[in-house]
Amino acid sequence: MREFDYSYLADRTWDNDIMSYISKIHEYKGKQEFYLRQRPVELNRLVEIAKIQSTEASNRIEGIITTNARLKQLVTDKTTPKNRDEEEILGYRNVLNLVHDNYEVLPIRSNFILQMHRDLLKFTNYSYGGKFKTTPNEIDMVLENGEKVILFKPLAPYETPLAIETICDKYQEALNKELVDELILIPCFLLDFLCIHPFNDGNGRMSRLLTLLLLYRSGYMVGHYISIEKAIADTKEAYYDALQRADQGWHDGTNDPKPFIKYMLSIILSCYKEFDARVSIAHASGAKSTSYDVVKSYVRECIGKFSKQEVLMGCPSLGSSSVEAALKKLVDDGTLVRIGAGRKTLYARADSIE
Repeated sequence: MREFDYSYLADRTWDNDIMSYISKIHEYKGKQEFYLRQRPVELNRLVEIAKIQSTEASNRIEGIITTNARLKQLVTDKTTPKNRDEEEILGYRNVLNLVHDNYEVLPIRSNFILQMHRDLLKFTNYSYGGKFKTTPNEIDMVLENGEKVILFKPLAPYETPLAIETICDKYQEALNKELVDELILIPCFLLDFLCIHPFNDGNGRMSRLLTLLLLYRSGYMVGHYISIEKAIADTKEAYYDALQRADQGWHDGTNDPKPFIKYMLSIILSCYKEFDARVSIAHASGAKSTSYDVVKSYVRECIGKFSKQEVLMGCPSLGSSSVEAALKKLVDDGTLVRIGAGRKTLYARADSIE
């Protein structure tokens, strides 16, 4: 079986792209502390939005879906699941809440990962929740034409328990010794977890929950407010490509984790940029600004078509009726153009229409 030891990362050299990503994420982490103290109202709204988006996106990657209305009801605990997809969505919602609220007391250990997996599948009739895989599995992706492509064959079932225990121990050891920046160590742990593929089902969703847990425990809280899972879902092809390039030679320890490190850093940085933009819009508008001012400030930066829901997410200090009224006024005064009607209504800046 492959041996695991993250101490080798201390001797690696990292290209300018990776070092630039790390430097910029560190800068945003510093600004994060200011926002946490100064913008509590806006941040609470962002948390609500991020939980819905994270639950939807992480499950959508695996082909697990429901309607937007049902999803919101499930996330806000206002309904019970009607089918298997909704059972799995509810399980993800619960573990996501667990990570959000209890990350300080969720150590990176094998038994805690098993318990998270148990809760992920709690509402399903699967018998393997909270248990390592008992049959061989594989990492694959489904192309747009429906064809399934095998990307990687993970460790055998009998090798899995020790492998997970080892990567947890080695991760903590590297963390304690400060051998390498956590932003490099975290993707390497996630890559190993995905290559081990320890469960019969739920590996992808568990990897994304672990992404949040690892980042939170290291002080990178952006996933609380901006959905990292959505950012991954929106770049799914790039995710699979980075994973495929980074796992070549993994079984004999000759693989290069850089493509996956670079991909994950780009995702984290993009989320921090979005976080900064959303909170900055509310801050720049000022406490005395009207909803019209806030929405106008937001849409001034938009290109292409956008929906009311996107404006709501971009203006976390405002409610639905305030955004709707502001959009109507912006259409009336010629700032925006309304496209379509009803639930399919979209908007665009008037200066973009020729």
